[in-house]
Amino acid sequence: MTTRSVAAADPRRLLSLAQLTNSVGDGAYLVTSALYFTRVVGLAPARIGLGLTLAWAVGSVAGVPLGRLADRRGPRGTAVLLALTTGAAVASFLVVRSFVPFLLAAVLYATAQSGLSAARQSLLAGLVTEAERTATLARLQATLNAGMAVGAALGGVALHSGTTGAYLTVFALDAASFLGCALLLARLPRVAPVPSPTGGRGGPTVLRDRPYVVVALLNTVLLLRMPLLSLGIPLWITQRTAAPAWLVSALFVLNTGAVMLFQVRTARSVTGLTSAVRSVRRSGAVMLAACAVFALSAAGDEPWVAAAALVGGSVLLVVAEMLHSAGSWQIGFDLAPADRIGEYQGLFGTGVTVARTLGPLLLTALLVDWGSPGWLLLGGLILVASYAMGPATLKGARRTAPAIPATAPAPVPSGQSG
Repeated sequence: MTTRSVAAADPRRLLSLAQLTNSVGDGAYLVTSALYFTRVVGLAPARIGLGLTLAWAVGSVAGVPLGRLADRRGPRGTAVLLALTTGAAVASFLVVRSFVPFLLAAVLYATAQSGLSAARQSLLAGLVTEAERTATLARLQATLNAGMAVGAALGGVALHSGTTGAYLTVFALDAASFLGCALLLARLPRVAPVPSPTGGRGGPTVLRDRPYVVVALLNTVLLLRMPLLSLGIPLWITQRTAAPAWLVSALFVLNTGAVMLFQVRTARSVTGLTSAVRSVRRSGAVMLAACAVFALSAAGDEPWVAAAALVGGSVLLVVAEMLHSAGSWQIGFDLAPADRIGEYQGLFGTGVTVARTLGPLLLTALLVDWGSPGWLLLGGLILVASYAMGPATLKGARRTAPAIPATAPAPVPSGQSG
């Protein structure tokens, strides 16, 4: 059986390969980018932070119109184009050596990444039946974590070397990974574009869908957990506990491994909106428990006590993450009209961007400045948002139910995330 016939029979395999390919590059990029921009590009940390914040702000706004473009022009071609654009943006980092070119490259990178995520979701909706979406997204998430782990290890080698050549190699690898991703996406079956119900006139309809906007905002609150592993917990460990600093790496491995092993299994319990809402509510309760355990890690001066609390909190954190992911995937897709999947996912996906942009500032204030009470406030905020998701989802389902067909649109038999 040829690669083309395998893709036609089960596009999920190529979707997974595409996810794996660019996640390896992204993993290497994430662990080296801060030092690359300071040591190689020569920018001050404050300027890096400003540039990336502005870039992701633009990217979050661009997600909706680019998702709409995927719906109207076809998600496969749009995803391929945006994957190539992302790779070009990363490649441009190899030659920029001042702030303005860095800012332009970062804006291009963030915009293309946001659009690529929305286009991939639209592509998946066209290739996979509605009943299989959540399970497929769980497999893609597990694949993403596996690729990120491999990429992080490669980035660690570059960090250990510390040479300019090693950093440049990592960025070249990331650029090449998006080229590979684009080639794999191009081999998927074509999904027919959906004509605009307004004939192309008017603004993005998702912004006028108030129930969906509320759901997306609540999901953004739930996603505040995302910067915990990369920023919140490392700062907490080093500034508020007696635990050894190397525990940061161990907790990252724990989280990554757990998602790889158990995300698919966790998603099996989510089969519709009712079970999705239940999963999100459970994630909120588990997240509150995780925050309480993390808060306890600051009590006492014994390193092993702090380490035990941090490990226990991290286990609860990854359980909450998997429950929330499975539930939110189902909700985000089921409340979106079938002819606007990319546009709606463009808005839903901005939660990730906002959480990564504003989350570090909020977590620093809550955890480093406030200490243990900050953990409890964070957990309480997430719990409230998780329970508010139920009535918000119900209202959204009542409004959009007539526009949602029983099955996903079938791919055109010819030969378009994270």
